[in-house]
Parts: sequence; C-alpha cells; structure tokens
Amino acid sequence: MFLAKNWKDYELIDTGDGEKLERWGKFILRRPDPQVIWPGTSGDKSWNMAHARYHRSNTGGGTWEYFSKLPEQWRISYGSLTFHVKPMGFKHTGVFPEQAVNWEWIMKKIKGSSRPVRVLNLFAYTGGASVAAACAGAEEVCHVDAAKGMVAWAKENLRLSGLEDRRVRFLVDDTVKFVQREIRRGRQYDAVIMDPPSYGRGPKGEVWKIENELYGLIDLCRKVLSPHPLFFLINSYTTGLSPTVLYNLLTLSIRKEYGGTVTSDEVGLPITRSGLILPCGASGRWEAEAKK
Repeated sequence: MFLAKNWKDYELIDTGDGEKLERWGKFILRRPDPQVIWPGTSGDKSWNMAHARYHRSNTGGGTWEYFSKLPEQWRISYGSLTFHVKPMGFKHTGVFPEQAVNWEWIMKKIKGSSRPVRVLNLFAYTGGASVAAACAGAEEVCHVDAAKGMVAWAKENLRLSGLEDRRVRFLVDDTVKFVQREIRRGRQYDAVIMDPPSYGRGPKGEVWKIENELYGLIDLCRKVLSPHPLFFLINSYTTGLSPTVLYNLLTLSIRKEYGGTVTSDEVGLPITRSGLILPCGASGRWEAEAKK
C-alpha cells in the first residue's frame, strides 16, 4: 500500500460506525467515510472533541454541524508545502491528506532528474501535486481544472508555500479539450499527473465518465509526452476501479511505448487509535527506467 504516514499537521485519530475523526492542525472534524463499515468503540468520549461534524443528507449532499467556533479557513503544512483547509459542501476540506504519499513520490522523481522537468497536472483540484512539483524544482507546471474556484484556491496554496515565483500556469478548462489543443500546439511534457473524477462536467457542460473516458485520455496524453518522459501518475477514488485496472491501463499505453516500470496499489492513511489502515482510493505509477 502507498501509505501517507509522515504527517504532523494532520492525523486520522479514529474510525468507526461510518465516520472518521480527524485532526487538521488544531481543529478536529468528524466526517462520514463509506469505507468505514466496522463498529466504533462504545462510549468513547474522544469523538465529542470534534469542532464540527458533517451530516450526509438522504437526498444528496449534506450540512456541517458546528459545536464550537471555527475560522472560515486555516492553514496546515506538510513539510515545506502549505495549504488552506476549509470545510465545504459534500464533506470536503480542500486537501486529500492521503495524497501526501504521491506528493513525496513526485518530488523525489523531479529532484532526482538530471534534466529540466515540465509537468502537466490534470483534474488538478486545489493543487497539492502542482505545489509539490513546483517545490521540487520543476521547470514548469501546467495546472488544469474545470472549476474556477479550485484553480483560485490552488494559486493561493502556491503563494502560501512561498512558491509564487515558480513557473506555474493555472488554467480553467476542460481537460480533454485542453490536451487536444496542446497536441496541436506541439507542446510537450516530461511528466503527467491526473486525478480524474468518476463523473463530471466541464465548463461548457462536457460530460466525463471515467469508465468510458480514462483509457482514451491516457492514450491522448501520450501525444504530449516528450521523447523521454520521466513519470505518469494516475490517482482514482472511483469505487470498483482497482489498482490492477490502473496497472493494466498504464501497461497497455505508456509502458508499451516507453518501456519503464508500472506499479499500482491502494492509497491509505494510518489510524492512530486502532493501528489499522483506512483505504483511500488507488494510484498507478509509471516511471522511466533509471539511467545506469
């Protein structure tokens, strides 16, 4: 498993009865999680420490219940990376802490490269991977997301991390159409990162269904890769899309053309109270063979 175990500003304190208890800096939140199908500890009062709890609605979405005053947003850091955290609708906070294990891998690959690295980050959300790539010294990072608010948030995270002088392009765009335009422009990238949703719509109503579109997008991205690419990373939270599926997709596309190595696994977070692991989706990684 790809395990995000090096956090200091975040902690998955406990899980049970469909919920997780998390510390985000000095604030504690209770949020539902569909993977938590085991019981909690009866009578455990630590769950009452939460500053807020998210309640899912039977009709979709949900609401936050606040037990004490919370700031509208606050900061947490992971090493030299800093992000804004904010309780939002659909239980999100703007940061997926399990992705720290992928940020570390991205930074290691870029820092270990003997040549400049241009990175394309698709479905880039609030920019955790973009900030990591910029911090590692990428020559250029291209950050693409269809949601204007998420792109603005990513810009702020870059600034909070003291990296506003780095070469990062932020674009509000439909991912597939953007890649098609980049192909026509002849632009190339040494690394591609993507975190596609199960279902989504672009700025002009473009429909995305991961089971229909993912292989085609990977294949399309081959056409913007440089002759000697460094890595290709896919992350997914889609239920039923196993690590082996990501392994197969990367093997049939990127590895088939460039050789190299493919690895895939679940992504997880350690649970402090029980010592168990909470699974949080899956990642597939392709990397070029190391030069001898």
